[in-house]
Amino acid sequence: MSPKQNNIKTFFKALPKNIFSGFVVSLIALPLGLGLAMASDAPPISGVIAAVIGGVVVSILGGSNVTIAGPGNGLVGVLLGTIATLGLESAYAAIICSGALLLVLGFLRLGKLADFFPSSAIQGMLAAIGLIILGKQFHIMLAHRIKREDTIDYLFEIPFTINDAIHYQNTGLIYAALAGVISFLIMIFYSKIRNKYLQLIPAPMWIVILSIGFSYYFELVAHEANPIALKYMISGIPEFSEIVSQIPTVNFGKIGTLPFWTSVLALTLIASIESLLSIKAVDKLDPEKRRSNVNRDLKALGLATVGSGFLGGLNVVTVIARSSVNVNNGGSNRSSNFFHALFLVIFIVLFSTQLTRIPLPALMAILVYTGYKLASPENIRKIFKIGKEQLIIFFVTLIVTLKIGLISGILSGVFITFIIHIVINKNVTLFAKNWLKPNVLMFQEDTHYYVSVKHFCSFLNFYKLKEKLDAIPENEDVILDFSLCQFVDHTVMENLNNYQELFTKRGGHFEVLGLDLHDTESEHPFALRRLLPVPKLIKNSLTRRQTTIEELTTDFDLNYDSKKERDTLFLNNFLFFRTKQINYIYNQIHNKDNSLNLFDIEFSEGEFIAKEVVRSTMLHIKLDKDIPEFTLDQEGFLEKVYAFAGFKDIPIKNHTDFSNRFYLLGEDTEAIQRFFTDQITHFFESNPYFHIESNGKDLLIFGRERLASIKEIKALYDFGKRLKEVIS
Repeated sequence: MSPKQNNIKTFFKALPKNIFSGFVVSLIALPLGLGLAMASDAPPISGVIAAVIGGVVVSILGGSNVTIAGPGNGLVGVLLGTIATLGLESAYAAIICSGALLLVLGFLRLGKLADFFPSSAIQGMLAAIGLIILGKQFHIMLAHRIKREDTIDYLFEIPFTINDAIHYQNTGLIYAALAGVISFLIMIFYSKIRNKYLQLIPAPMWIVILSIGFSYYFELVAHEANPIALKYMISGIPEFSEIVSQIPTVNFGKIGTLPFWTSVLALTLIASIESLLSIKAVDKLDPEKRRSNVNRDLKALGLATVGSGFLGGLNVVTVIARSSVNVNNGGSNRSSNFFHALFLVIFIVLFSTQLTRIPLPALMAILVYTGYKLASPENIRKIFKIGKEQLIIFFVTLIVTLKIGLISGILSGVFITFIIHIVINKNVTLFAKNWLKPNVLMFQEDTHYYVSVKHFCSFLNFYKLKEKLDAIPENEDVILDFSLCQFVDHTVMENLNNYQELFTKRGGHFEVLGLDLHDTESEHPFALRRLLPVPKLIKNSLTRRQTTIEELTTDFDLNYDSKKERDTLFLNNFLFFRTKQINYIYNQIHNKDNSLNLFDIEFSEGEFIAKEVVRSTMLHIKLDKDIPEFTLDQEGFLEKVYAFAGFKDIPIKNHTDFSNRFYLLGEDTEAIQRFFTDQITHFFESNPYFHIESNGKDLLIFGRERLASIKEIKALYDFGKRLKEVIS
């Protein structure tokens, strides 16, 4: 069979999973599309139009594999200013021109432009965007409209708005504010509920469902009018049949003015940065670790934006939150992006009138939460841990962005980063003399690629190193030598970590040498490095839980290591971690021959604002023989639903009870059925439920996705020890 036929067969085999994933993503895209449009002072339907056009065009012409396209959070502030300055019809013209510029960037192969922005400056810009969203929508979330000059004024007004909301006398405003507060609480606490059934419906869609249900309760049960103030209900959503007739007239009359092109450049800059960052992040989540063609994606996003603008929609960008949900629900190719758009069309056709039952504060609560995630104090704490100088870059970018604008903000971040690098090194000539010199040498040896970096390596010249690394197949071995390099900045260190993860998961090896004599102000692995003779030492101390675990291991004659271990290669081949990023393991408990290793682990699901950090306790077992690859879970309603998406449960003959209670998956059905002998099957039937995975050589076992108590640690270790004996 030819490769093309194989691709077609693979495509259709994965189609049910991609349809299912597209449906789940559409549940998020609908409320977010409405909310982002209204937050931008555009018609609500314009956000949905952008998602539909983006889903169709990018799925057909794009260069990424599992990303989702639609309206983006980062453009809210720029669109607000654009619509206020130019008017809505001229704003559509600016959107179309920004799409054309994106097309040009794609054809000029300028997708690498994002590499010239320092990481902390980008974080500062994104935090400023978060504050813009939060500051302006927080008041509407509490049913309070104000008009101020800039974002800082909106932020300072928040305490007064809270005070006003507490003292509302108007029943309609009280109910509107309660809708916003309850929706905000749903957004906060939803991700902390680790329930697979509840999380089938994303938090934003729960808000939509509950809002519509609340409206119908008063109409059909209480026989009263909706108590929420009418001016705080969504309006202006046309019937599907009316959308075509309501396509706006685009006004290019202001195309020769400075404000028009300032808006176009700002829209293009933010759209390209948000998209390129999202594509880069989602590539890390792709189970198959494919590398996106960013220039092709820019062209597709540009074309989609042009089409969206002409039809009355917003800019189309790659969105990280919806892309993360796509990957986590089994999306494996661009068809999921198409089906997400198709389901949005179905929702508008069938339920457009129901959407007017949603309170505006409820939708704004979704955006306030999004803004908070972008500007979270936790992000500031992480940047501080990387280095104090990164905090300066972050805040300079943030403040200039808030006070002047997005373009000025990111340029100020680039400038202050360069100045700080000179101050830290106390050496202007390091940068001045070596600015244009080639600083990267690469050649292929017998078994690996050797890359040497000289002088300095920062955001200013990282593209030279990136070009070399991108040319190396990810399944090869790479040695990257910095022994001749005097300075490596935070942006480079963060990118090198991404390369290490990519090469490791593709079967290659990526090793960084020559930083032993480089000093850093912090213990963070992404901290900048400069060449100094004496590196600093970091001390550590045990917590109460760690002390208890240490005592337990002494009693049971086991070994204990509390330190964080980032070498987690032994976990990479397990299916559970294909779409997750492992940060480190710690609190390791292992027996004398290291065949049983119980540990706490920190990993993350999703990326960027959709990123959720999870800590859990797991057990890894090295086996004495090869066994089939499989996963075993307790069977429930959700697993039965998965069967319709192409996930088939493997039955074990003569063990009906086992087949009814357990959900068994794997590729080699016959080998798995042979492996599950009467003895092994009875063992699982007579013991507590755990999630169990085999990668063919080892087992991974864990219970709930949280840290285990001391009692649970004992039970998990005992279960694994007895299971190893049964298998052996």
